[in-house]
Amino acid sequence: MKTELDPLAIALHVKTDDLLKDSPQLAPWRPAVGIAPQLSDAGLVTLAMMQAMLGFTSEARWLRHARAHLRHLFPYLPQQPGYNRRLRKAAELIRGVTRTLARDTTLWTDDVWVVDSTPVECGRSRETVKPSDLAGWAQYGYCASHSRYFWGLRLHLVCTLHGLPVAFALTGAKADEREALLGLLAVEPQLTAERPGQTLIGDKNYFGREFEQQLAELDVRLLRPARKGEAERAGSQLFKPLRQVIESVNENFKGQLDLERHRGRTPAGVAVRVLQRILALTAAIWHNDYTGQPIMRALTAYDH
Repeated sequence: MKTELDPLAIALHVKTDDLLKDSPQLAPWRPAVGIAPQLSDAGLVTLAMMQAMLGFTSEARWLRHARAHLRHLFPYLPQQPGYNRRLRKAAELIRGVTRTLARDTTLWTDDVWVVDSTPVECGRSRETVKPSDLAGWAQYGYCASHSRYFWGLRLHLVCTLHGLPVAFALTGAKADEREALLGLLAVEPQLTAERPGQTLIGDKNYFGREFEQQLAELDVRLLRPARKGEAERAGSQLFKPLRQVIESVNENFKGQLDLERHRGRTPAGVAVRVLQRILALTAAIWHNDYTGQPIMRALTAYDH
């Protein structure tokens, strides 16, 4: 069974293999002496991307599907426990591949970013929450966009107007969005250093004189709607249509890539499952950009 996903999978495998040749330190550690894995690290990354793209939230069901339909791409497939262990150990590799793909697009240098956070629910009942390994990281929070409380994390995302992920982080549900954004920019100072005069669009939660001063010191211009009692802010006429970009990207993650059905039960498990979905979106945009598709963030050619 060959679909439009096959060319993307092959291209990603080749790109990851080349990256590992240039940067072997990105590969998960394994003993120098021992049996080499039959599924390569590049194959593992490709398999993880395809799982997220095709909407399989159960690893067992995904591997059954892959054995039945994807043998032309993966002659060998591990059992579910081995796949799960290797996937968790490959988190940094997946992050590195995602960044490499993003940098390899024409969108990477866009001078306008959009920032927001979205809930990543991790449990709904007290019986689930109390013994969870996520306790202490996951928290109770409130999502104003959907008028609901939840227990879990928040995915903080900076992306371009075409939806290409530029920077991201997972925090507790109560984390201050402004602190999370400044933390992202502090961890990777080259993001702003490479883009003097960058414009950043956020919602009303990204406010404060000190906060805006810190962004200004990074040569980042913040556009956001005026809060109650504030005078009209510059760029307000542009805000609403551009602001919808981040809502649309969040819908990609939740509606098409099942972000809140990640099934992670440990910090490492949740983190790598979120990274899988960011990789899938980035890989689709990268491939669409490379092949000259009119809509960069379209996933429908790959999700079946």
